[in-house]
Amino acid sequence: MTGELVQRLVSGPATERSLSARARRRRWAELRGRFPELAAMRVLDLGGVPATWQRLPTGPAQVVTLNLEELPDPAEPWIVPVQGDACRLPDRLRRERFDLVYSNSVLEHVGGHLRRQAFADTVHAASNRHWVQTPYRYFPIEPHWLFPGFQFLPVCGRVALSRRWPYGHIRSADRESAVADVLGVELLSRVQLRSYFPDSEIWAERFAGLTKSLVATR
Repeated sequence: MTGELVQRLVSGPATERSLSARARRRRWAELRGRFPELAAMRVLDLGGVPATWQRLPTGPAQVVTLNLEELPDPAEPWIVPVQGDACRLPDRLRRERFDLVYSNSVLEHVGGHLRRQAFADTVHAASNRHWVQTPYRYFPIEPHWLFPGFQFLPVCGRVALSRRWPYGHIRSADRESAVADVLGVELLSRVQLRSYFPDSEIWAERFAGLTKSLVATR
């Protein structure tokens, strides 16, 4: 029964009918509604991968995906992968301006307040318009481990669960990797997100009446 519930919650190629996949489609619909000219835009995706944009029926005029990992060039000439840190843009992007900066579930991974502020500074410097999504800290099910209240447990409890809990997106192989995995995720509250994006609208994505994730958009 637990496995069936998890399959309904998680997203991935084999679970396009999952609740998470349906939420992702609703999020894209909201994005297109707020930026109806998206097809003509030049977009900077902080922390993204080309596959995200390849799945869309119609993409922007150009997308530059910035990721810490070196990714292969996709077949689509309008997608340009760049290796680099979203908190410190590589020289080739530092002076460029974009029509929109996009980020999905990255801000909670960059590492601490100063890194999150640097990420926000990158967003503001690259464009006047942005869409920055992050999971909401107070949603009852933690989205990476899919364990209720995981984010509120002490580090030792989270480390133990990360090694043993068989569901979710993160499965830690040993204690050392479990510590790194746990410390590498810090979910944000509404107050925190607004502190990084004070002039943005904070849109709440809801599930079953509860706020599931937050989007800073302008």
